[in-house]
Amino acid sequence: MIKPILLWLKKSFKALFLFLGLIGFIMLILSFTSLPFWADYYLGISADALEEDPEVIIVLGGSGMPSPNGLIRSYYGAEAALVYENAKIIIALPGDTLDKNSSIRLMAHEMIIRGVDSTRIVYENEGTNTRWEALNVKSRFFPNSNPAVLLVSSPAHMYRSVKTFQKAGFTNVGGLPSFGRANETSLAFDAAQLGGSNSMPDVGKQISIRYSIWTRLHLQISVFREYMAIAYYWMMGWI
Repeated sequence: MIKPILLWLKKSFKALFLFLGLIGFIMLILSFTSLPFWADYYLGISADALEEDPEVIIVLGGSGMPSPNGLIRSYYGAEAALVYENAKIIIALPGDTLDKNSSIRLMAHEMIIRGVDSTRIVYENEGTNTRWEALNVKSRFFPNSNPAVLLVSSPAHMYRSVKTFQKAGFTNVGGLPSFGRANETSLAFDAAQLGGSNSMPDVGKQISIRYSIWTRLHLQISVFREYMAIAYYWMMGWI
């Protein structure tokens, strides 16, 4: 009885490891191409452009503060707020709004130091996912109105966030994806000039090996996770 079970487990683990190895190999191959970048890019630009100035700018929080996505979303939110001076600003991130060191208050602070008037900022601090945030914003701030909304979020999250807010009752929704920018200065170096072991290869001019491959691997994980989230939201009827 035990032997067949052990054989089944052995075959199952072997199949699992082969599957994971195949996925890893495919991801490695894709990291040498631009496909991960374009997958992230097209999710970011999938939102329709607003045909009018937004009445509300909603900055969707991600991780805590400071964090890469929290900081870059705050930056883009502030840039939008300075362009559309009459728009109300809502920061959506669970947290304690009475604690000035909480992540949601630190996002507001990041926008304020960039020139945004603090009196324009209000908070949606209860929702712990995009669906909940969209429902709360609608019920708390606009139960009887339908303003033009500009969402600020990460590129991969843009499609799902726009569709979620539309499903919650906002019919005029646009997106501002918080794309990062590559360093405009070359990061190449000459290893011989810096000393070290002569037996090691000089990868100073191999920017792809040093940075691009790892960035594309990270993008693949981010995009794959987002497509899983999109599928879940679709099956739940949230988009």
